[in-house]
Amino acid sequence: MATMHDPSRTIRAARGTDLSAKSWQTEAPLRMLMNNLDPEVAERPEDLVVYGGTGRAARSWEAYDAIVATLKTLEDDETLLVQSGKPVGVFRTNVWAPRVLLANSNLVGDWATWPEFRKLEAEGLMMYGQMTAGSWIYIGTQGILQGTFETFAAIAEKRFGGTLAGTLTLTGGCGGMGGAQPLAVTLNGGACLIVDVSEERLLRRVGKRYLDELAPSLDAALERVLAAKSAKTPLSVGVVGNAAELFPEILRRHQAGEFTVDIVTDQTSAHDPLSYLPTEYSVEEWAAESEADPEGFTKKAQNAMARHVQAMVEFQDAGAEVFDYGNSIRDEARKGGYGRAFEFPGFVPAYIRPLFCEGLGPFRWVALSGDPEDIRVTDEALKELFPDNAHLHRWLDAAAEHVEFEGLPARICWLGYGERAKAGVLFNELVASGKVSAPIVIGRDHLDSGSVASPYRETESMKDGSDAIADWPLLNAMLNTASGATWVSIHHGGGVGIGRSIHAGQVSVADGSALAAEKLSRLLTNDPGMGVIRHVDAGYERAIDVAAERGVRIPMQEQ
Repeated sequence: MATMHDPSRTIRAARGTDLSAKSWQTEAPLRMLMNNLDPEVAERPEDLVVYGGTGRAARSWEAYDAIVATLKTLEDDETLLVQSGKPVGVFRTNVWAPRVLLANSNLVGDWATWPEFRKLEAEGLMMYGQMTAGSWIYIGTQGILQGTFETFAAIAEKRFGGTLAGTLTLTGGCGGMGGAQPLAVTLNGGACLIVDVSEERLLRRVGKRYLDELAPSLDAALERVLAAKSAKTPLSVGVVGNAAELFPEILRRHQAGEFTVDIVTDQTSAHDPLSYLPTEYSVEEWAAESEADPEGFTKKAQNAMARHVQAMVEFQDAGAEVFDYGNSIRDEARKGGYGRAFEFPGFVPAYIRPLFCEGLGPFRWVALSGDPEDIRVTDEALKELFPDNAHLHRWLDAAAEHVEFEGLPARICWLGYGERAKAGVLFNELVASGKVSAPIVIGRDHLDSGSVASPYRETESMKDGSDAIADWPLLNAMLNTASGATWVSIHHGGGVGIGRSIHAGQVSVADGSALAAEKLSRLLTNDPGMGVIRHVDAGYERAIDVAAERGVRIPMQEQ
């Protein structure tokens, strides 16, 4: 019987320059797997759950141990295959090939349902990989912070004169993903009220400075954020409660003219109904009730989400800026019987798609040394590399001041086609010259410009109607495999749930070698290049211009 729960385990990645594996190309995935399960990083490390309620780094503790043992002995011309968190084979390939290939929670179309997945998971045949949980490149809440910052910056530009100062944002969900929202709002100058059923999650974000404070009641929370809104000062306040109950109550007061909520969104774990707490149950009853009757629990959760989303739609009716933050809550609310669930947009078509047309997306890196000084050096080097990018400088300065590291020190920023390759080669030079003390891991979120098919999120409302075409992430994974990535992953489900997305990830290692420089140059050109060609193919004029300006070859454009 596979061991899924082991509270005796405490995992922490090695630091420094001593290797446990045979090279940095295999030491890197080993440390990043371990970092995903560091108690500073993971939601429930004793259950191998990294984030998102069910997103695991390995299928069982026995599988985890086998992966670790294999990575320690893997040669630089061998590739480990991992099937839904279980190591299933090692083959001799070559030095350009990835050291690890991962596939997580992929199901054939007619079988791509939560009940089928849960049956297979219960039989020990699969696990849910989320996005960066099962691909070993999760970096804590910071990993989504910069994309969240970009989203709220775009809202500020679109609607509020370039700043959120003097605005109030209402949102829900303060877990591994949603926990980035309050800091992203305050970094853009706004006030934020965030609702979560778990006091523990809220306190965790306070402890890491993603959330300023926790209020004892809704009235106290509203008093604090409304004072900050009036003073045009940034402040984030959390309150314990169920969004399906508190959103309608806050809407009632908004409609009564007691105050104005300017922006409404949500990032609860709505993609999996078992990870969304129905109003009938307490937090203490959650696990037992969802396990005892998953179908009944799902229906109750969907009914609660219907009330949650109805409040969001009615906030929009009353003039607020409202958007779905990519957790499939609209579709779950539709299943719960609410017919207007899709009347507010997803965040990608509303704010982010113009960035995707330029191949812009989340570029993240980790100091394998464990030394925060290495991140400071890379921050400064990036600012020197891109001296005229004021937005990038603003972000890096804010991150250095406000972001506390979780696990291995890491950073993220959004870079586009051409920029990522320059940054990767620069990082490799920093390693080669000794300006940083150990190699740097370079990866990204699966939420990127050309790596996802997700009709309720990244590819919602594509110009040509190609929302559900999954060829693109598969091509992305194959191209990254051919371009020298150190590990490549293909997942199903991610942050939106089974049946709703296919997405690919890649990670590479800047170890200071000439071979790494050549790999990084190609990989970090080709990977965001997928974003450009995907949006050219869909007919976006900005993407067509970027391809022409930056020399991206597209055969049908050459005719």
